[in-house]
Amino acid sequence: AQPVRIRQAHGGARLVPRRAATSAGSSSSCKTPGTALLFPLGLQSWKHSVAQRPSLPTSTRALASARKGHLEVRACGIIGIFKWDGPVNAELYEGLMMLQHRGQDSAGMVTADDDGRGRWSFKDLRANGLVRDVFNASTMKNLTGSVGIGHVRYPTAGGLNAAEAQPFFVNSPFGIMLIHNGNITNTSELRELVQLQDDISYRRHLRTDSDSEILLNVFADEIHRAHKMRPTDTDNDLVFQAVCEVMNRVSGAFSVITLIDGVGLLAFRDPNGIRPLVLGKRPSMHGDEWAVASEGCAFGPLGFEFVRDIAPGEAVLINQKGQCISRQCAEPNLTPCIFEYIYLARPDSVINGISVYNMQLSLGKRLAKKITERGWDIDICVPVPDGSRPAAIEISHELRIPYREGLVKNRYVGRTFLMPDQRIRELSVRRKLNAMESVLKGQKILLIDDSIVRGTTMRQIVDMCRRAGAAKVYLASAAPPVRYPNVYGVDLPSRKEMVAYDCTEDEVRNLLGADGLIYQTVEDLEAAGLELNPEIQRFDMSVFDGIYVTKDIDEMYLDDLQMGRGKGRDQTGRLPPKVAAGNF
Repeated sequence: AQPVRIRQAHGGARLVPRRAATSAGSSSSCKTPGTALLFPLGLQSWKHSVAQRPSLPTSTRALASARKGHLEVRACGIIGIFKWDGPVNAELYEGLMMLQHRGQDSAGMVTADDDGRGRWSFKDLRANGLVRDVFNASTMKNLTGSVGIGHVRYPTAGGLNAAEAQPFFVNSPFGIMLIHNGNITNTSELRELVQLQDDISYRRHLRTDSDSEILLNVFADEIHRAHKMRPTDTDNDLVFQAVCEVMNRVSGAFSVITLIDGVGLLAFRDPNGIRPLVLGKRPSMHGDEWAVASEGCAFGPLGFEFVRDIAPGEAVLINQKGQCISRQCAEPNLTPCIFEYIYLARPDSVINGISVYNMQLSLGKRLAKKITERGWDIDICVPVPDGSRPAAIEISHELRIPYREGLVKNRYVGRTFLMPDQRIRELSVRRKLNAMESVLKGQKILLIDDSIVRGTTMRQIVDMCRRAGAAKVYLASAAPPVRYPNVYGVDLPSRKEMVAYDCTEDEVRNLLGADGLIYQTVEDLEAAGLELNPEIQRFDMSVFDGIYVTKDIDEMYLDDLQMGRGKGRDQTGRLPPKVAAGNF
């Protein structure tokens, strides 16, 4: 299926299944993704089963009103570990610390303690705060068991409710704990599906507005349906069949890890593979132990060896015997989010076969060629710490201009991009960075950042550099202009908050108060990724080009997104037109 470009006309949101549902198929080794896509019930039986299910709502009015019920997005970090003996809580803690960059709003953990009869007792803790604040010696002692999952979330507008911290739980069927990274784009339809069914045995109560809770209940519902249709199937087959139906019904980005009592640790990834999910393994005296995480950087300190990415549309089950079973539950259409490589992921991670660090170096090299064409007179290259360093090093090398650390970062202040309130972001910038006069005074500097989103931070950085005595301040962004919302798990809801929205490059330069501004081109950004992994056909670059691969995003959705997730924010976050270079 071709992606939708939002700035072109479409026929509205998709309200019917987007792909033929596929069955659990056959098992394969976890060394490679499962490939079977079968219909064990027979195609006609499958069609009959779908016909018996409640249809998704088709009323445009119902769609618009339902969407307002949940319009938040979270970018998160998730990890799951299966080990044979000893408490898993300390290793989950270390893994979450390695993923802390993906979320500083809340942290959660659940462990599974085996009762000796193949049944698990879940112990969980979740709260707002950093990993080190939520978990300590006192709270960790109750998290017993050798299998567990953990989650970190970053803040969004209205997203600081501890009740929405993950994991989420349903007690039937089996007893399931779930954590999720991404964002579901058809939550309104799914909410009605699980809450308003004619058959009361399928109706479910939702306690929060979280799309993750909706996803969990859809998954549980599909296990229930699969068992009703095939009561003699194994638990493994029921779970895999449910994942197939989830991938048929759910739209958006979802990388998921679950604990299922009596079954095992299950992980799956949406058919487009928008958000990352990787598999790791380590040997032990009892057999192989397994880990699943958002990024492979979580594996190293724990002694896990990176095995591979979990494929788009794939489900991987680590059963209670420690066996790793892989099944392909939907046709893969790998379209990873390119913003992962620019901003979200750590440079020591490898995602979809692409080193994040090498990607950032390539972006710097390509941008250096464009800077040369501008003919700017530059004395030094200065990165905005930390994410822009690889690109800045490569630009400095290509331009043969000295690289200097002119900005000192206070590492005890959170990332301003992740702060939900515009005023707080502005106040935080000056606590976060300090310009060194000894480096910048009298210098014509090229200031390099990984991306420029709202412009709030960059405007103040330019001001700092001028106050520190910089003679000229030129800006280079390793990413193209961000002009469109991200609906797949990054908190960029309102186009009006983006400094480049409906502005030319020179207008943005003027708003930021710089002497010059250059962006990476969309073409060079995509080329850098495709060069590092030619097997990828395309990336999700919707924040730059307005193309949404799930094909269910229209102007009404984005308007509701702005009114919902953007509500309560300072919509004057974009800089006033009167701001010009030197007016500080």
